[in-house]
Amino acid sequence: MKIIHLSNSDKSGGAAIAAYRIHKSLMKKDITSRMWVNSAISGDWTVRGPKNKLSKGFAQVKRHLIKPLLRLTKTENKILHSPAILPSLWSKNLNKSDADIVHLHWIGAEMASISDIGAINKPVIWTLHDMWAFCGAEHISWDQRWREGYTKKNRPSGEKGIDINRWTWKRKLKNWKQPFHIVAVSKWLANCAKNSVIMKDWPISVIPNCINTKIWKPIDKIFARKMLGLPTDIPIVAFGSYGANSEYHKGFDLLVEALKILNGNVNDMQLAIFGQTAPKVYPNLGFDVNFMGHLYDDVSLRLMYSAVDILVVPSRLEAFGQTASESMACATPVVAFGTSGLLDIVDHKANGYLAKPFEAEDLANGIKYILNASNYDELCNNAREKSVKDFDSALVAAKYEELYNNILK
Repeated sequence: MKIIHLSNSDKSGGAAIAAYRIHKSLMKKDITSRMWVNSAISGDWTVRGPKNKLSKGFAQVKRHLIKPLLRLTKTENKILHSPAILPSLWSKNLNKSDADIVHLHWIGAEMASISDIGAINKPVIWTLHDMWAFCGAEHISWDQRWREGYTKKNRPSGEKGIDINRWTWKRKLKNWKQPFHIVAVSKWLANCAKNSVIMKDWPISVIPNCINTKIWKPIDKIFARKMLGLPTDIPIVAFGSYGANSEYHKGFDLLVEALKILNGNVNDMQLAIFGQTAPKVYPNLGFDVNFMGHLYDDVSLRLMYSAVDILVVPSRLEAFGQTASESMACATPVVAFGTSGLLDIVDHKANGYLAKPFEAEDLANGIKYILNASNYDELCNNAREKSVKDFDSALVAAKYEELYNNILK
């Protein structure tokens, strides 16, 4: 059995990392697995990227060629949009390959056109890492057009100009004649797909993103803090990139509100922000802040997750919530809103806290709950156990192997 994964990258971004982990977990089961990507970063010989500088340059510039078209639409949804109109050779090369199954992942940013995807003549599995496949051009949708169909009447009132989402959605309906087998990384995402016009009659499975829990495991907290230069005598609450302030779905504004509520109620606490260096200007968050910078390797991330007492994921929407599963693998409880893919990861007051969506006050309550929990060690152990039981790479690989075998019968 040979599987070829098509992904925009093998390491750049959460979806790419998730795809690469699936690929590596399959190889450990002696399945012949290869990745074809636009941006090869890992240096792994099983990952095939553009062969020369010209190909690399064109692969990266394609996303910019589409910007004039996107400017013809004025929308309040600032999340990435992919009309997927620029042609590529992916379908031609995949069809000529010896792959038994083509496994699609995140292929936005004009990596492949809608017609390219529809032209693949091999069995296709598509792991959804966001909502794009059943929406229009948007990768995250806050309205219900994907559920009703993109009509002139249900266009959001805040949109003006060309209806790129409707045009993109109609091209998907036209070009995707044969149903693909969809894998959703969470129950929430599967439910969305099942209720969409495009995928309502397609086969859909739920398989979570995986993590190698033999590698991703706790490091002694004091040691981790010393390695990262963090104080050893005060609780530390971590969260991802402050740069996410520009991404509404990441909910940084809600976290800021929660921290304002905590300021004055919690005296001994510091913050750790990972995913960026200290900006010249940032809002007063009410607590001392440690900017951890960009942590690219697994060891640095394990140190960070192990060093802190809580990870906060304030997102309004997550297809899965990979940072939450990584934190729990390192035995650090998670505070998040009880929404979307995070519902599959965090169990309320068992391995973390699920705040009422999207109440900043309850998010603050969750942070206080974990900090003051008399059974904190139990919460940590439960977090680790949940990660091993539900997200371990060997278990996830076995689910994919079973799916591949069923499709090839």
